[in-house]
Amino acid sequence: MKRFLLLLLLVIFLFAAGYWLFAPYRAFSSPTFVDIEHGMSSRLIARELAKHGVVRSPWSFLAVRVLHPSATLQAGEYRFDTAATPFAVFNKISHGDIFFESLTVPEGSNIFDIARLLENLNSVSSQAFLNYVPHAESIHDVDPLAHGLEGYLFPSTYRLTHTTTASRLCRMMTDDFRKTWTALGGPANGAETHRIVTIASLIEKETAIPEERPLIASVFYNRLRLGMPLQSDPTTVYAALLENRYRGVIHKSDLASDNPYNTYTHPGLPPGPICNPGRASLEAALHPAHTDYLYFVARPDGSGHHTFSATLTEHLKAVMAYRKVTSR
Repeated sequence: MKRFLLLLLLVIFLFAAGYWLFAPYRAFSSPTFVDIEHGMSSRLIARELAKHGVVRSPWSFLAVRVLHPSATLQAGEYRFDTAATPFAVFNKISHGDIFFESLTVPEGSNIFDIARLLENLNSVSSQAFLNYVPHAESIHDVDPLAHGLEGYLFPSTYRLTHTTTASRLCRMMTDDFRKTWTALGGPANGAETHRIVTIASLIEKETAIPEERPLIASVFYNRLRLGMPLQSDPTTVYAALLENRYRGVIHKSDLASDNPYNTYTHPGLPPGPICNPGRASLEAALHPAHTDYLYFVARPDGSGHHTFSATLTEHLKAVMAYRKVTSR
C-alpha cells in the first residue's frame, strides 16, 4: 500500500511537472511586450515573464533554465501574442528573437513622407513624430526659421521597438547624419552646414541621376552668386505641404505664394531644407561641378536626365523641345 501511494504521488508529480513545463500558457488578452535588459539574471527574467502572464510561474521558466545551463539569454524587447510553453519562451529568448520593426526612409523623404511610413508600423506614432520634429531642439546653431530637424533625419533603415519614441527615432536619424557629415568632411560651422544641407535637399529633389547632382549643384551656386532666384519647383511643393494645400500638382497660385520656402517669390535659399538628402546629394553640395550653367530642364525622352544651359536663349530652346514632345 505504501509503495502504491509513493507511485501515485510520483505520477501526480510527473503529471504536474509535465503540465507546468509542456502545456502552453497565456494570461494576457492582447499582445504583451517584455523588456529584458542587459545584465538581468535568470531569476529576474523569470519574474518579468510571470508578471506579464507569459509563463505560469517563475519556477516553470527556471526549471527549463536548469536543463539548459550553458544557454545565453539575450537582452532585448520580446513580443508574445500566443500561448506558449516555457520551453518555447526560453528558446525565443535564448535565440534572441527580439521584436523590432524596420523603418526604411528613402533618400529625399521629407517629414511628411516619414510620417506616412510610420502609419504602417506599430511603434512610433506618426502624429507624435510630426508633433515632435518641428519643435525639437536643432542639432546645429542655425537659422531659427529652420523647420525643426528637416534635412538632418538621415535616410536609412532603422530598427524600431515597441518602446521607441519620436525623440529616440529622431536621435538615431540625426546621429547617422552626423556620422555621414563627418565622413564627408562637412564644415563644423552650424550656419554653413545648414546652408549646404539646404542646397543638398534641393539637389535631391531635382534629380535622381547620380552624375547630374554636381551639375545641379553648380546651377544653384551660380545663381546664388549672381543673385538670381533659384526658381526650384520642389520648394513650391514644400511650401504648399507646410500649408496643407498641396494636391499633387503645382498651380500658378503655388508659384505666386509668399511662403518663405517658395524660391520663385523669394531670392536666395529657403529658410531650411525641403527634404532629407542622402549621402550623394550632400557630397554634391559640398563639391559642386565647375560650370557656367544657370538653367536646366528635363529632357523630353523620359530618361530623367536634364539639359543644362548657360544662357537663357539655350534654355528656352531646350524648354521648347521638351514641351513639343510632352504636349503631344
